[in-house]
Parts: sequence; C-alpha cells; structure tokens
Amino acid sequence: MNIKLQTTYKRNWIKTHFRQNWELYLMIIPIIAYYVIFCYVPMYGTVIAFQNYSPGKGILGSKWVGLKHFIDFLSSPDIGRLLRNTVTISINTLIFGFTTPIILALMMNELRQAKFKRVVQTVSYMPHFISVVVICGMIKDFVSSDGFISTFLAPLIGENVDMLTREKMFVPIYVTSGIWQTLGWDSIIYMAALSGIDMQLYEAAKIDGAGKWNQMRYVTIPGIMPTIIIMLILKIGSMLSVGYEKIILLYNPLIYNTSDVISTYVYRLGFESQEWSYTSAVGLFNSIINFILLVSANTISRKFNDTSLW
Repeated sequence: MNIKLQTTYKRNWIKTHFRQNWELYLMIIPIIAYYVIFCYVPMYGTVIAFQNYSPGKGILGSKWVGLKHFIDFLSSPDIGRLLRNTVTISINTLIFGFTTPIILALMMNELRQAKFKRVVQTVSYMPHFISVVVICGMIKDFVSSDGFISTFLAPLIGENVDMLTREKMFVPIYVTSGIWQTLGWDSIIYMAALSGIDMQLYEAAKIDGAGKWNQMRYVTIPGIMPTIIIMLILKIGSMLSVGYEKIILLYNPLIYNTSDVISTYVYRLGFESQEWSYTSAVGLFNSIINFILLVSANTISRKFNDTSLW
C-alpha cells in the first residue's frame, strides 16, 4: 500500500512540476532533438566497422567480418606513428592550452580599469571567430621563409626557412596557434567562476593580513578549482580527438612523420581511398580509448575529491 501511495505521489509531483515549468521543457526540446538526430542516431552506422561495407548493398546487405578491421589497424605499420603524433599533440595542447586560459582569467580578474579589461577581453576573443581556413592561411604566411615569424627567429635558427617544412616545428606551431585561437574564449568559463566567489572571503583574507598573492592562492584558486577539475576531465576525455581540419590545412608530405594523426588518417583513407569500414573501425577505436580516458579521469577525481562528472 505504501509503495502505491509513493508511486501516486511521484506521478502527481511530476505532473505538477511539468505544468509549472512547461516552458523550460519546451525550450530544451531542440537541444535533445539535436543530440538524438546528430549524435545518437548516426551511431547505428558504426556497425560498418564490423563489415566489408558496400554502398550498393547497404548496411544490412554488406558482408560481416567481425574484428578484422580492428586487427588490421592494430597490426598496421602506421599505428605507432599515428598514436605517437596524436598523443604528442594532445599532451602539449593539454599542458599549455589548458593552463593559459586559467592564467589569463586570473590576470584579468586583477584588472581594475574596466575599459582596459574590456579591450583585453575583446582582443583575446577575436581569433575564436575567425575561420579556420583564414587562420591557417595566416599561419602559413607568418611562418613562410619570408614571413615575419621566420624572419624574427632566423638568428636563432640560423637561416630563413619555411617552418612548415621542418618536422620538429609542426607541433610548436600547431599548439601555439591553437592557444592564440582559443585563449580568450576558453577563459570565459573561468571568468564566470571567478565572479561567483564570495567577496567576503577576500575581506576576511585581508583582515588576516593576506596580500594579493596569498588571496589568489587561498581564495581565488580554491574557488574555481571545481570548474578547473570538470574542464580537465572533459579535456582528458577528448585527448585523442585531435581535429583533422586544421592539420590538413597546414601539413604536407614533408612533415607527415610528425603531423599525421588518427583523424587525418581516417579522413584520407575514408575520402581518398574509400575504405569506409576500415576507417570506421579506426574511428570507433579512437572513441573507445577516449571513453576509457574519460571514465578513468572521472573515477580518479571522484576518489580524491568531491568534484566529478558523475
């Protein structure tokens, strides 16, 4: 009897809550539809990773081959180079690209001149809104043999060179330009977290004799630490998802050894060689590794502190 009463109570509560907040539920429908249509429905297509897919026969008519394509990729001579390049770019992006927006947000939080602060924010946000094609064109001009960056670094290098023809220079160029693109935009979430810190904590710290550095160390950073941890977990969960667009626009056969990553490998084989099943298997393998990294990072975070995604 008690179970029936509880069930009835829950149903009535849900109905009342829905009537009171139906506008909010209506607003969230397009978001749910987006993820269902463009993220979950296409997952059905991953079945071709276990087939010799033929467009003429379709998914249901193509021959089933099981784990053949996964085994072929894991035994491929390219896997070592692809994983090395992907991990190298991901780790460098994580170390430098993740920390710089936090530093920028902390620095802007200390600015007291509102006009200057708005100028800094505007200038740092601008690269985010520039097309990747335009960004890559600018980078190529800057690091060409007569570009201003190559000319500036010529005394250190010893000569004016097209930096995108040197294998060792690709990762620094990619990571540095990525920081320039995303620095201001990624700092927004940390600025929002900083605005939520109780000002009374700063007043209490001042009374205790804490200077600016100690206020940042004991009030500011702990105040935004939950946000930092959540963003770090998400970054770790997408470590191997290095986008192909920018790399394809920047690289060339001379630097494949350090610039070719999993996503560009999938793009080339999928569109140029039309190996749909093989590239689907590679993409699924990449997604599984990312999922394992995400779960592992979340588990470790939940074990050592109270902040986690779930």
